[in-house]
Amino acid sequence: MNKLSIIIPVLNEEKTVETVLKKINELVIPEWERQIIVVDDGSQDSSKARVQNAKFQFKIQNLIILAHDTSQGKGAAIKTALGSVTGNYVIIQDADLEYDPREIPALIKEISDANCSVVYGSRNLHPDRRGYLHYVLGAAFLTWFVNALCHSRLTDAYTGYKLIPTALLRSINLVSRGFEFEAEVTVKILKKGIKIKEIPIRYHPRKFSEGKKIKFTDGIRGLASIIKFYFVSLLAHMREK
Repeated sequence: MNKLSIIIPVLNEEKTVETVLKKINELVIPEWERQIIVVDDGSQDSSKARVQNAKFQFKIQNLIILAHDTSQGKGAAIKTALGSVTGNYVIIQDADLEYDPREIPALIKEISDANCSVVYGSRNLHPDRRGYLHYVLGAAFLTWFVNALCHSRLTDAYTGYKLIPTALLRSINLVSRGFEFEAEVTVKILKKGIKIKEIPIRYHPRKFSEGKKIKFTDGIRGLASIIKFYFVSLLAHMREK
């Protein structure tokens, strides 16, 4: 039987993290076991207490709660979680409800039904696309840049929903500590010659007043990371030859 490890990085998400955990706990994914790993990335609100409350209130099984003393970034939280992963597949679930956990079974179905190993949920393939225009354009440019370098045809390289085999995720030796994780993992997977399957998902962007964290500078870091990890992967491939 397959097992899915759901990694949830949390930073000051006291308003939404319980709902996220409730929705994940209610998911029905036939023939799949699940593991939930929450990494509190130095939250200064009641997020950690709300995760503990959700565990007992919703009787959540196989929930591991980890924590950083201070905020280290999304990539760092994912690296911390990987040390406790026991599933053969990993998906990252943001704790802010911009991505609805009820989309997860659709990604799992692609793994089960199709001859593919990596599945991304694309916000741009869904007819109800939403988001701030400058973020939409920024993500579109970064996706175009990834495609140009890696000869791929992705529509949403910066999606938060990435379903990846655990062995593959561990093999690419993640170094990113922030949101540039999205660029690193995509470039390194593509440079290994692995095809990424995309399916449409809904996206519900929140407002800055609600705690949205990604900034313009994250886009600049993402662009630099795409270039960096492209050449890192290229050099590694040349050494293998």
